Amino acid sequence: MKIAILPGDGIGPEITAQAVKVLNALGESFEMESAEVGGAGYAAHGHPLPEGTLKLAKEADAVLFGAVGDYKYDTLERALRPEQAILGLRRELNLFANLRPAILYPELAGASTLKPEVVSGLDILIIRELTGDIYFGKPRGVRECPDGPFKGQREGFDTMRYAEGEIRRIAHVAFQAARKRDKRVTSVDKANVLETFQFWRDIVTDVHKEYQDVALEHMYVDNAAMQLVRAPKKFDVIVTGNMFGDILSDAAAMLTGSIGMLPSASLDANNKGLYEPSHGSAPDIAGQGVANPLATILSAAMMLRFSLGLTEQADRIENAVKRVLAQGLRTPDIHEAGSTKVGTEEMGNAVVAALA
Repeated sequence: MKIAILPGDGIGPEITAQAVKVLNALGESFEMESAEVGGAGYAAHGHPLPEGTLKLAKEADAVLFGAVGDYKYDTLERALRPEQAILGLRRELNLFANLRPAILYPELAGASTLKPEVVSGLDILIIRELTGDIYFGKPRGVRECPDGPFKGQREGFDTMRYAEGEIRRIAHVAFQAARKRDKRVTSVDKANVLETFQFWRDIVTDVHKEYQDVALEHMYVDNAAMQLVRAPKKFDVIVTGNMFGDILSDAAAMLTGSIGMLPSASLDANNKGLYEPSHGSAPDIAGQGVANPLATILSAAMMLRFSLGLTEQADRIENAVKRVLAQGLRTPDIHEAGSTKVGTEEMGNAVVAALA
């Protein structure tokens, strides 16, 4: 079982180190190899996704990813910015399905900005299509505006598009996931305005014919955003496109009290995946030892479950995280009165101790 470790930038190396520590404590025979990616890849090799890093990711059974991005690279041309590394990995590894669970642990109910009665017991799975939509659609760029009241001026443009096969495969992922949960899927679109998402709605409806044991609801994205903060527990599985999923999954993250608690998995058709925390590189706190490593540790648990077939070991990690929270240990992002504030490494050590 070969795991590619790609720490990245900012707090990425700190939080990834804690996840590796937890994996090493399981007693399994993992082959783990690290490589630079993002800003670190650019600094070392002149590109955010160096050839050696991509080769390692392709050869590995799974990829554990930290985070990429740093303000000092913002002036680079877009193709060389750190964020292009994760887009490149998704494209090259054909990682089309992003799974982001949003679970509120009982001990953290007070950390959410919503009332406990609104979020207690929250357990949502957001499934986001990753390789299509306006993020990858072409043509795109800046050109002379060809028509309308601003004809002749410069304009920026992007292309939103989805092929039928792209929609069908992500819909299957959503319905199959729902069968293992509460058997409810909400497909989020903007069919009242966008032709792309009327097509999305039509295809999801057609795929649903194969899953009559699962309830399907269609919802416009603006209403979905409102319902996430109004009545989030009404959702079970949410499936949506790349851009809407990007936005809604971050909004759902804050229902749980901190984005530092949310893992994610990006999978191909054979369940090979890239696993990363839902948060970014947070360069403003890098090196201070205060970042929350739990999302990365929980991402490692997802890796064991989905790509490596080690369900019992995944359960061990998730239960260890629950025990640590029950002990009252908190990093600064989830700290509240009555709990014990700890740093990144202390939290990682506590999870290792709780494995026993």
